[in-house]
Amino acid sequence: MTDLEDLVRNIDVVDPYPLWQQLLDGGPIIAPDESFALLTSHAHCDAVLRSPLVSVDRNNSTQWQELVATLSPEERERQERQRSFLFLDPPDHTRLRRLVSKAFTPRTVAELTPFAEKLTEELLDAAVARGRLEVVGDLAYPLPVTVISRMLGVPEEDHRRFSAWSDVLAKSLDDGPAIDDTEESRARRHAVDEFRGYFTELCAQRRADPRDDLLSALVQIEHEGDRLSTDELLSTAQLLLVAGHETTVNLIANGTLALLRDDDLRAQVATDPGCAAGVVEEVLRLDPPVQMTGRIAREDLEVPGGRVRAGGRVVLLIAAAGRDPEQHPDPLRLDPTRTSPHLAFSIGSHYCLGAPLARLEGRIALQALARRLAGARLGELTYKPNRILRGPARLEVLLP
Repeated sequence: MTDLEDLVRNIDVVDPYPLWQQLLDGGPIIAPDESFALLTSHAHCDAVLRSPLVSVDRNNSTQWQELVATLSPEERERQERQRSFLFLDPPDHTRLRRLVSKAFTPRTVAELTPFAEKLTEELLDAAVARGRLEVVGDLAYPLPVTVISRMLGVPEEDHRRFSAWSDVLAKSLDDGPAIDDTEESRARRHAVDEFRGYFTELCAQRRADPRDDLLSALVQIEHEGDRLSTDELLSTAQLLLVAGHETTVNLIANGTLALLRDDDLRAQVATDPGCAAGVVEEVLRLDPPVQMTGRIAREDLEVPGGRVRAGGRVVLLIAAAGRDPEQHPDPLRLDPTRTSPHLAFSIGSHYCLGAPLARLEGRIALQALARRLAGARLGELTYKPNRILRGPARLEVLLP
């Protein structure tokens, strides 16, 4: 492990931004052995995300190749079987994304608007009736998990199980695959096994009795004779749960903090859906749910400041790129009318398929919250230990 990796792994999750600013100001950092690079500017991150010379497939990573050589054949098969299309390169990624996008359409997302609005109001009404509002538990978690569960066709009585699985599985983005024998790794493997067992049964039900839900569509979609296999279905459902749930939780919580810190902004969001949508974009830029992402060099790769050898990793600090003054003038100012594009949903072939849903849920939640936060104050605020999917664990609002 390099010193740079140690630095990233030991960040302050409560406020990493002084460090991110220092790294942005300092420019690219290349490990002495060319195994690792950290890029922070918008232009540098954008270029790598669009480059055909990098990979998201861990099988191209020298570090992963060394690790997988130590695994049993059964564990190697398990790891391979569970990969989602998020971590595949073309043509496999292209094929799977094309199939999934046939079910995950703009119309599908738009039709969820009345349900998401009604659910948001019900969740907030219940919190106010209790005389307290803890944004993460009362709104930011239940809203997206209920919406994605409804989309997939998961019975309402099982939604809480989804939340528990998501909590465990989100940690895998920080800590990598669960292949050791620690208690945490065993818990992650157990969560994956439970999730896959549950969805194997649900997929079988939808094949026999299709319904008007996303899972039925995923089971049935076909393109030129091609269909998703059972493993591909399960990995896609797991991706939708974790990526489509955990990130939106952080977006809503981070957006709430922005509203509590600026009463004029809160008042404007309360009455202007366009402003609410703009605030969502600015929160994604200034305090993104996904703080960093990475790519693997397919071959010796020239990067700003040096080179990364084939099989090495390029870490892209999206949270720093969102504050790059070369891309975003006056970058620390939250401006709902700003038009400079950010990288919170990535770019290129791996642009987030669920971006429209996250934007919809974020806008609805923030506007509903803004109407209720007049005179409110920030109470207890704690953060989850996750470094990549960073966000509050608890966000208490003291109502007037």
